[in-house]
Amino acid sequence: MCAKASMDEFEALLKESFEIDTPEEGSVVKGKVIAIEAGQAIIDVGYKMEGRVDLKEFANPGEAPSINVGDEVEVYLDRVENARGEAVISRDKARREEAWDRLEKAYANETRVEGAIFGRVKGGFTVDLGGAVAFLPGSQVDVRPVRDAGPLMGIKQPFQILKMDRRRGNIVVSRRAILEESRAEQRAEVIANLSEGQTVEGVVKNITEYGAFVDLGGVDGLLHVTDMAWRRVNHPSEILSIGETVKVQVIKINKETHRISLGMKQLQSDPWDAVERAYPIGSVHKGRVTNITDYGAFVELEAGVEGLVHVSEMSWTKKNVHPGKIVSTSQEVDVMVLEIDSAKRRVSLGLKQTQRNPWEVFAETHPVGTAIEGEVKNITEFGLFIGLENDIDGMVHLSDLSWDQRGEDAIQNYRKGDVVKAAVTEVDIEKERISLSIKALGDDTFTEAVDGVKRGSVITVAVTAIEEGGIEVDYNGMKSFIRRSDLARDRQDQRPERFQVGDKVDARVTNVDSKTRRLGLSIKAREIAEEKEAVEQYGSSDSGASLGDILGAALKGADRG
Repeated sequence: MCAKASMDEFEALLKESFEIDTPEEGSVVKGKVIAIEAGQAIIDVGYKMEGRVDLKEFANPGEAPSINVGDEVEVYLDRVENARGEAVISRDKARREEAWDRLEKAYANETRVEGAIFGRVKGGFTVDLGGAVAFLPGSQVDVRPVRDAGPLMGIKQPFQILKMDRRRGNIVVSRRAILEESRAEQRAEVIANLSEGQTVEGVVKNITEYGAFVDLGGVDGLLHVTDMAWRRVNHPSEILSIGETVKVQVIKINKETHRISLGMKQLQSDPWDAVERAYPIGSVHKGRVTNITDYGAFVELEAGVEGLVHVSEMSWTKKNVHPGKIVSTSQEVDVMVLEIDSAKRRVSLGLKQTQRNPWEVFAETHPVGTAIEGEVKNITEFGLFIGLENDIDGMVHLSDLSWDQRGEDAIQNYRKGDVVKAAVTEVDIEKERISLSIKALGDDTFTEAVDGVKRGSVITVAVTAIEEGGIEVDYNGMKSFIRRSDLARDRQDQRPERFQVGDKVDARVTNVDSKTRRLGLSIKAREIAEEKEAVEQYGSSDSGASLGDILGAALKGADRG
């Protein structure tokens, strides 16, 4: 009975011993290094079980193995016994299990973890997080693209876990998040020590089309191109270079976005303070063309002071041409100050005002009546435009082309490019107009022909043509036309066919029109006038005498006279 009790106790104790000392496969167990040989560590994991682990499993990336006899280590028990009667253990798997437990806590608490980049894979890098391998995307390495990641390999540094899945064994980390966080802290600290209006030194970090980024010691400020100098700066590289140390003034700080605006010109005196004194209205100065637009050209009078020469103030004669046809960039020109608006920082300049008005010069050198010679530049429905000196034009109106022809007919005799002579008849400086006359240089045959002829005069003309509506006649080389109704007092005699070419007839002048260069003639008016005169001289038809008697008497009187 006693013996049986002792056996039961022994079995219970043996069973308890197995349960306590025999580790479970697939778990992490503690062991002791009892020997190091052939690149392996022999580890006693208890219950008379030993296993072997390659020394490299005890090394961190880029480091030598750190293990000695007598060290206690944790290993992962794959199997209790292999074919050689040894336990199958792994330090890597133990570290991985330990690491996952630790990383899951860090992920849940959003805390940083330490690791080392040890390999390159497609799209990024592999990171050892103390036993667990994570993926570091290329975009998460740094705040800016990294061309060479060599200096970052094998160095222990903090990372932020972005995503992890233990079941799939996936971990994604970011180095960039750490840098941005520390950078933000650094920026906040630097910005807290800055104030608007403060003068600081910085290093030019980057140059763009619109300005330059200046490092103020952990925080960048934007130095806009318009704040670099009082003068016009076409590109920041004209006055700055990367790596250069510059003195700048803090213009504005946005505490929310941490954006800082900087200025260099604010540390220099503003040339506009003395513009009105240095450039009185009406004064002429030399300047340099800095920019040309469709509406004019900008001229720099001094560094920081520019004025606009509007296209309308560029030339007396070139009205509809692009400013680039008159001036070129960097050209030195003389300009006159026309207007100054200091509040708007604007100066209006004139280019043409530095030269004499060509219409004034022409009026002085070509008084009315002066003969000129020029080329026909243009032909319009109302006259000819003649090119004169200093790029100005004069116009010959249709009515000033010929004494003898209608303007519409006379203009057909001219072609573009013809060189003609004309007389100056008027110069209007204000309206910039010069009137010319070609006919003024020729003889006025009409005036000569009708010299002494007045309305009411009776003249003798020669018939030159018979027409249905009347007859054409000639007087001293001037053609006139007597209408059918003016051929006779009596209707039955108003027949053109009763006349013949070459006949000489007397006609009364009813009109002298020098504008149309025509004489108004009427035989009928002459007959009526003669009848009236005869009645007044020889009696009245009311006294009983017939008109024939009176006219007969008048004719006899005339014969006697």
